[in-house]
Amino acid sequence: MRVRTFELRLVAVALTALWFLGALYVVLGYRPGGPIDLLVGAAASLPMTIALAAVFWPPVARGDRAFAGIVWLGLGAGLLLVPSLGGVLNQLLARGPQTLLPSLESAYPWLLALIATSLFTGLGIARRVLGETAMRRSRLIAGSAIGIALTIAAGTIAAGAAIANDIALRDRGALSSRFGPTGGDGEPPSCDGPVVTGTTAVLELHLSGQVDGRPVGAVGLNGARDGVDVRWTADVASNVRLGRYGIARIGIDAWSREPPGGWVRALPSAADDALVDLQVLTTALGEGVRTTSENHGVEFVEGARGRHCRVAVDGPTFITAFPQARWLVGGDTLRRWRGELDYWVFMDGELGRVTGSLNGPADGLQVDGIQGTIRVELDATDRDAPPMLVPPAR
Repeated sequence: MRVRTFELRLVAVALTALWFLGALYVVLGYRPGGPIDLLVGAAASLPMTIALAAVFWPPVARGDRAFAGIVWLGLGAGLLLVPSLGGVLNQLLARGPQTLLPSLESAYPWLLALIATSLFTGLGIARRVLGETAMRRSRLIAGSAIGIALTIAAGTIAAGAAIANDIALRDRGALSSRFGPTGGDGEPPSCDGPVVTGTTAVLELHLSGQVDGRPVGAVGLNGARDGVDVRWTADVASNVRLGRYGIARIGIDAWSREPPGGWVRALPSAADDALVDLQVLTTALGEGVRTTSENHGVEFVEGARGRHCRVAVDGPTFITAFPQARWLVGGDTLRRWRGELDYWVFMDGELGRVTGSLNGPADGLQVDGIQGTIRVELDATDRDAPPMLVPPAR
């Protein structure tokens, strides 16, 4: 029994650590400017307290099958928490979304993890209250009742605080946002509905490569687009390329730039796949692809209301959507790579933000290792503003 008690306490410690990490993310990173930001962080720590109780009162069972079931209950909660923690971290690092649980798709893993954690702890509390000699059926019923009560209490308080803060933010509103409209009634278009790009846009694209967690390259692109005219420069540092690159097309004139030289004349067709946000929309986010997209609810991005959607993507499609990634991977087609793209459609029906990641064999990044990762973040802001493109100075 001592060995089983120790093992169950280890599971409880792991759950406590995971819930603590989630609460820490919220306490330190959730600052949308609502009236109860700190209260939301405090409410997020309640599941950690529930898991901590199981450290002191582990749900020990004598039967082998019962013991295995309890262990799997705790492990299941942990398996649900790990990817959920990654999702909320990415959301907070994106610096825009104000809603912690914007949709059922993002909320249900947390709810399932909370139910499993509460049942795990509830069985331990029931054993403590009823005693080790109580009938197994009685302890199971009591533990389940305690677990359900803990789930309702913690879930209601945490969700209530987050929703109340979100409602306060919606009522407050922002005067303006570079991502799109901040006022008006209604909702942004659906994920599979019509989506367009702005007639003009300020573009900012970041690509980064990692192999087994260590950085191996980065691309930083800044520029603007006016219809099918475009101008941008990109700073590249990778094992494949190094230096500053650029593309410009204004009317029938076009220029390109490669290190170590400056701007030189180029064919207008050189910019056909260099329109950045328009390129992404017509390839990775085409109408046929978006029919299978996930709806992650409505969020605020720097005050602008947008619908958060997600689609799966393979390596060749990613390269087609973001040809700048070739500065990280060279001629590799990434055919064995898989990932996902998150995109936000705002109240004006326009695409304004895309983030995502792609994983596959490390040799795609021209580096020895096991797993490679490419992350992307694209912002198309100040859309439909007056164009400001000028020819590059040679």
